[in-house]
Amino acid sequence: MTSYFQHPEIDPVILRLWGPFQIRCYSLLYVGGFLVGRALLKRLAREDRFRFTGEQVEQLTLWLLVGTVIGARIVFCVFYDPQALLANPLYLFQVYNGGLSFHGGLIGVIVAAYLFARRNDIPYWNLTDALALATPTGLAMGRMGNFINGELWGRVTTVPWGMYFRGAGPQPRHPSQLYEFFLEGVVLFAVLWTSKRFIRRDGLLSMIFLLGYAAIRFTVEFFREPDVQVGYLAFGLTMGQWLSLAMFAIAAAVAAWLHFHPPDYGTAGKKKR
Repeated sequence: MTSYFQHPEIDPVILRLWGPFQIRCYSLLYVGGFLVGRALLKRLAREDRFRFTGEQVEQLTLWLLVGTVIGARIVFCVFYDPQALLANPLYLFQVYNGGLSFHGGLIGVIVAAYLFARRNDIPYWNLTDALALATPTGLAMGRMGNFINGELWGRVTTVPWGMYFRGAGPQPRHPSQLYEFFLEGVVLFAVLWTSKRFIRRDGLLSMIFLLGYAAIRFTVEFFREPDVQVGYLAFGLTMGQWLSLAMFAIAAAVAAWLHFHPPDYGTAGKKKR
């Protein structure tokens, strides 16, 4: 008889304040991901390849944090839980109840990075390549937060490493949060930082990140239980898979365009020392 693992009893709330306000492990890991990303961006700022400074990274981090939360919340509410949003428009602001979408957070980062680059005379694709290199560590910390919360568990399984999750019924499930931790965080980080040594044209590292994430997310979704309020969509795919397919197609098209139309910055965006 196979003996499965039990999800560890970890209280996701570190400190209860008043009302709905709490300090949760996930929140700290989410912020921690930005702090690690900021450290990596500061390291990259010292390289001649990148045209932003360490001082600019401080302000950029705040822009990215705001853009991520706004984009992630809007896309989650619109695509994953529109019924709740229509029933109560204030649901959009109830971030403390959970519900963030990576694809939405990505859109928020893209917009925030564009506005910041325009404001500070930084070549956009040059900046997004640095962000691509810094993002996987944040993804890894976010997935670990999902695991601690015991949320976004996988589908029912009989694999020896199956795990019982509280609230997920009596059957063992894939620990899909750990799959994503390893693939989105560790593997994607290694691929990007290895590619950085060989790929010099601005924008292509960004596309490798998008293509890699889309492929990983699409695959892992076969092991992850879809959101109960959404379920399975056309062709038995999940919302995450359809959004990942759209991401992959757009990234492939942009990568092809960048290959034939390399960015020409002229004298703009020269790093100030």
